[in-house]
Amino acid sequence: MPQNRLFPYIALAIGIIALSFSAMFIRWADAPGPITGFYRLLFSTILFLPFFIHRQRTSPTPLDKRFIWFPLLAGLFTAFDFAFWNTSVKYTTAANATLLGNTSPLWVALAALIFFKEKLRRSFWFGLILALSGAVLIVGMDFFSHPTFGFGDLLASAAAIFYASYQLVTQRGRNHIDPFRYTWLVGVSATLGMLVMNLLLGNSFFGYNLQTWLVFLGTAIVSQMIGYLAISYALGHLPASIVSPTLIGQPILTAILAIPLLGEFPKPIQWLGGAVALVGIYIVNQSHLHTNAKQTNA
Repeated sequence: MPQNRLFPYIALAIGIIALSFSAMFIRWADAPGPITGFYRLLFSTILFLPFFIHRQRTSPTPLDKRFIWFPLLAGLFTAFDFAFWNTSVKYTTAANATLLGNTSPLWVALAALIFFKEKLRRSFWFGLILALSGAVLIVGMDFFSHPTFGFGDLLASAAAIFYASYQLVTQRGRNHIDPFRYTWLVGVSATLGMLVMNLLLGNSFFGYNLQTWLVFLGTAIVSQMIGYLAISYALGHLPASIVSPTLIGQPILTAILAIPLLGEFPKPIQWLGGAVALVGIYIVNQSHLHTNAKQTNA
């Protein structure tokens, strides 16, 4: 693999690992999902501030205000993603919410094809179908046992669209803003968005125990700072049509981590789903590499 491809893929792997802990933190926090999301964003934005200031002072390239709208818009998409998905869990099964929330690769691929004219090989679509099929098996057969497409399912589907929108905007925005400053600006915008949403939902911002506050801090550092910074870096070097399907590896790793951390043991069919999804992810990435090689030779 070329050196300029190696580091983005390493960053993508780190991002997937960090984001895989998100479900654990939500389970450990004794607080509403949107509140956990709010403090995840707030604490990470505060902790990132010194890095942002340092980058502003030392960067040879000043922040071009013409492109600030990219991270600000991405932040709003992130806020809606967090709010919709966390709320959807209250109105539908966790399996439904997880499956529908991870359909973002479909929206990314369609948008990349229609709006950005990215050429996608047939093998890409085959790999994407495999990856999504594997994700279906990973979250279990509960989705088919409760197929009613209700309010919670609608919220989870909306969350997937907002997550896909974040990836597409970030792919473009990272062409003009480095990952540290981009991630911080996304955090500011998303924090304000989550603040407004929690106020509208009437959620309390205080009165939580020490363990929950530590969970808020943990998810800020691991899921947001490490996870989103790594994904932001990867999106600056890889197209969203590749990053998004690869992120399907997140629920696979979450299922593995849930064994020691939550005492949840996946069923054999879920292990099969993990293998199918990984094969799909591999085919998607190989398809992209072959497409790049063909364009370079042309």
